Amino acid sequence: MVTPLMPRSKPGIGRVDSIEAATVQCHASNLLELPDKTLLCVWFGGTQEGLSDISIYQSRLQPGSPSWEPPRKISSDEGRSCQNPILFRDPTTETLWLFHTAQPAGNQDEAVILARTSKDAAETWSGSFEPFPGKKGAFVRQPLVVLSDGTWVLPIFYCRVPPGFRWIGSDDVSAVMYTKDGGKTWSENSVPGSTGCVHMNIVALPQTQSYVAFFRSRWADHIYRSTSKDGLDWTPPTKTTLPNPNSGICAAALPNGSLVIVFNDSNASADMQRREGLYDDITPADDTRVNQPEVDGKTAIWGTPRKALSVGLSEDEGKTWQYRVLEDGDGFCMTNNSLERSNRELSYPSIFVEREGAGKSVHVAFTYHRQNIKYVHIEDVVAFVRGG
Repeated sequence: MVTPLMPRSKPGIGRVDSIEAATVQCHASNLLELPDKTLLCVWFGGTQEGLSDISIYQSRLQPGSPSWEPPRKISSDEGRSCQNPILFRDPTTETLWLFHTAQPAGNQDEAVILARTSKDAAETWSGSFEPFPGKKGAFVRQPLVVLSDGTWVLPIFYCRVPPGFRWIGSDDVSAVMYTKDGGKTWSENSVPGSTGCVHMNIVALPQTQSYVAFFRSRWADHIYRSTSKDGLDWTPPTKTTLPNPNSGICAAALPNGSLVIVFNDSNASADMQRREGLYDDITPADDTRVNQPEVDGKTAIWGTPRKALSVGLSEDEGKTWQYRVLEDGDGFCMTNNSLERSNRELSYPSIFVEREGAGKSVHVAFTYHRQNIKYVHIEDVVAFVRGG
């Protein structure tokens, strides 16, 4: 199925594609560019998020090719829903890593993180393994970052729930896993004061030799921001001026040090309709558990429209932003049902920034109505945000 594409008349916009769908539902893409300029895109697909047929799919765009290659399944886990794939290329060995989660039904508090590796540029993948054995409720979403001393840092978050209750996200917290030996052994640092802040997106700031991170909010209020001098120890997240509807974001640094972010320009209002939880439409009838209690008087908010997918630009390390809508619609997401084509969200962006040339070229992939992954090449992100 080919989705309607945004007009190319917007300043700075180059190529726009809809990646072929192999399944009813497609969501949570992640981009990586290989040294030969081939673009890889991975996402999860199947019938519906949380069901056991949800697996990880991959497509690639060869340099000069008129279209993305047909998608193929590269990872699955019998009896569990595989979600949130991310790609990483080891700069030393050139080995590719694929990380993703696997969970039974809608029980994110029982999720584990799985990994596979490839030594032939994602043509074939190893068997799956748990890089962090014994860690339950752990999730990934954002890319792994390599620090200046070679340390790998992988942001994660924990889906926590008291025994006997159903997870809905009200007590989720963030942390970083890090390794100094290329993934053989890992250690963990918690992000203080991060309750409700997930999908930690770490960005290196070369001008100050420090780091900044941005977070999705379970409270559907704002994007949150944290800083670190070493990439391992982080300040408690605080609100930015950018809204967030409890949906994914993605940020990166341009070569000149400016930051670019893709996000939904929407957040919760007091009168909006709300869902009970992320998986309320697939919860079995015999599951009599009640939703987990509030935490500090707050509960996770689901169903805020994921609309007005926007691109932002900051020249002060993410303190202030100028932004412009990339694609809009009503963003309806009161259900994850893709069989009935009722979800119309624009969400879960992924960014890859070109380091060569003028330093303004950005590749973006995002979920289009949970039916396709859409790809946009913004040739000049500064011109796009500023309107030419």
